[in-house]
Amino acid sequence: MTKRATREAFGETLVELAAEGNDVVAVEADLSKSTTTATFAKAYPDRFFNVGIAEANMIGTAAGLAVAGKTAFTGSFAVFGTGRAYDQIRNTVCYAELDVKLAPTHSGITVGPDGGTHQMIEDLALMRVLPGMRVLVPADYNAAKAALRLAAKTPGPFYVRLGRAALPQVHPDGFELELGRAYVLREGSDVTLAACGVMVAEALAAADILAEQGISAEVIDVASVKPLDEATLVASATKTGAVVTCEEHSILAGMGSAVAELLSEKAPTRMKRIGVRDVFGTSGDPAELMVYFGLSANDIVKAASELLGR
Repeated sequence: MTKRATREAFGETLVELAAEGNDVVAVEADLSKSTTTATFAKAYPDRFFNVGIAEANMIGTAAGLAVAGKTAFTGSFAVFGTGRAYDQIRNTVCYAELDVKLAPTHSGITVGPDGGTHQMIEDLALMRVLPGMRVLVPADYNAAKAALRLAAKTPGPFYVRLGRAALPQVHPDGFELELGRAYVLREGSDVTLAACGVMVAEALAAADILAEQGISAEVIDVASVKPLDEATLVASATKTGAVVTCEEHSILAGMGSAVAELLSEKAPTRMKRIGVRDVFGTSGDPAELMVYFGLSANDIVKAASELLGR
């Protein structure tokens, strides 16, 4: 099965949306080739705006286009598209509830050799705390297309986390993503593996290893980090009594924290969180970095086994 990066869905999906009659535009901060918005720029040059290396201006321009009735998507890398432009996202986009969709690429440590300055592992924390912001973390190319389509057709601010690394297919062609829904990809009874983004494939691989050890793992794709699918997560935690959250993000204030907050109030459950443990990233091969930071399938297996006392 061919692996594809979630960022590859960006430009292609914008072209499809425009061809279908949606009034979408794209605003970029001089990274259109890397984010793939160049594909959209080639097909619809009158709908593409490159503001240069000026991320705050990118958000402001997108906000203005949204006020004018457009559905505005922004690109850039995650570290710049959320961190450098946070003030504009908060006070211009979210405060006014504008129809701006942030879809930066190159998130997490799988950015690889670009190193810690470019490996954004705080973006989910920044985005999910903002009132009115919806946060989606697609697990593969098909889910990324679905997330972008959902964002385009749902009024208001969205954050769609896209990545650089090629990922295996998790969801079928034509997959449709629902806001506020998590997807049970594998039924299990002993432990819940709640994952998002690149970690979904790792969780599925971990479930295979655990099965060989006699442990039945339920795997849930938490594609919608905000809003959470509370019913699915609470039901799974209640069934298994043990939860391991898996994210390519800091363990602080990301998806794992969101799940922990939910379960602490509605279904107190034994938990372990897999994520980057309060450190910056570093340069390296993406696969090697996954192991280095404890994000591999084997690390999930270890956490699940420890949680169950095996």
